[in-house]
Amino acid sequence: MLIESYQKLLEKSLSKSQFLLLQLLIWLLQVQKQVRIERLSACLPLPILFESRRRKIQKFLILKHFNLEEIWLPLIKAIIQPKLKREKRVILVIDRTQWKKNNILMLSLVWQKRAIPIYWQVLAKQGASNWSEQKLVISPAIELFKNFSVIVIGDREFHSPQLANWLSEQKLLFALRQKRNTYLSQNGKNHCQLAHLGLRPGTHLFFQSVKMTKKKGFGHFNLAGYWKKNYRGRVADEGWFILTNLKSLGEALEVYRARMGIEALFKDCKSGGYNLEDSQASPQRLSSLILVIAIAYTCAVFQGAKIKHMGYQKYVSRQTEKGRRERRHSDFWVGLYGQNWLPNLKFCASLIQQLLALSPAHHRHYQKGLLAMSSIEKAADFSS
Repeated sequence: MLIESYQKLLEKSLSKSQFLLLQLLIWLLQVQKQVRIERLSACLPLPILFESRRRKIQKFLILKHFNLEEIWLPLIKAIIQPKLKREKRVILVIDRTQWKKNNILMLSLVWQKRAIPIYWQVLAKQGASNWSEQKLVISPAIELFKNFSVIVIGDREFHSPQLANWLSEQKLLFALRQKRNTYLSQNGKNHCQLAHLGLRPGTHLFFQSVKMTKKKGFGHFNLAGYWKKNYRGRVADEGWFILTNLKSLGEALEVYRARMGIEALFKDCKSGGYNLEDSQASPQRLSSLILVIAIAYTCAVFQGAKIKHMGYQKYVSRQTEKGRRERRHSDFWVGLYGQNWLPNLKFCASLIQQLLALSPAHHRHYQKGLLAMSSIEKAADFSS
């Protein structure tokens, strides 16, 4: 299921058969929540041999033009950028996740407490990324968001002063969490480790124009420190040390907290959603599968936002839960449930009509539900 704006762009980049197969794969992802090629092949509704279905999917995933530069970045520029036109800043999160043997380095856009994938690389190794790999993933976003003030945030894997120096040279803002054993020097004084600055629960600090690391050739930046205070017996294991070129402690902390959006994204891609960790595809096919997921994921997010805006969320998901302060479901899950609800209603139309006929006293409530279904379907802009 593709929103209409995606459909118009993808039809220009793919042949008719490739475009139709992509729609089928996205529909399978939303329904099956599974990206294993074996599972997709088993469920692909084409009247051909299983092995032929499997080869068809495999060939699609290695198409030379089905890549980030020719498919995904144009979609971001045409569809997502206009949604940011009122924003003064965009926050990009760089992070890495290990999905069994799959090691993915990803740059994402923070979007309503979630994150939207922008660019990624399947690393041909295990363990942490290096500066050159990080630069490769961030660089495409510099041109993509050149009309915005961009802030890049990253956890301790991305603590390198070399990365901070390069981001500063690119005129980007940043907030990069540092390791406790990193050295700091202020006003030309001797270096000391961050662990010795005296940060403890309930305290914070902010140093301006400090030099991180003993190596020469790197600029001076600011350092924010924060350790969440103990609350109701909950104790944070350690504090944050954030290297930044933002001007204040409050701004640095507010920006860095947005990093949690990518954790939600990774959960949605893994066992919490599409089960990407089960994929045994080659690096090229895995990158293409992530591209299919990115298209499906953003379609669900935009659809979920529309359903909430129309006030029909209660028809597709639980809104509240006892003892829970925040809303139970994100735009992604509301959109995903909505996309599954509509086809199920159509597929079982005859059974549903018989069931409704047995409860005439509830006819008025059923009519409201059918109106909600019709409104969601019209707002979705899905291709048939």
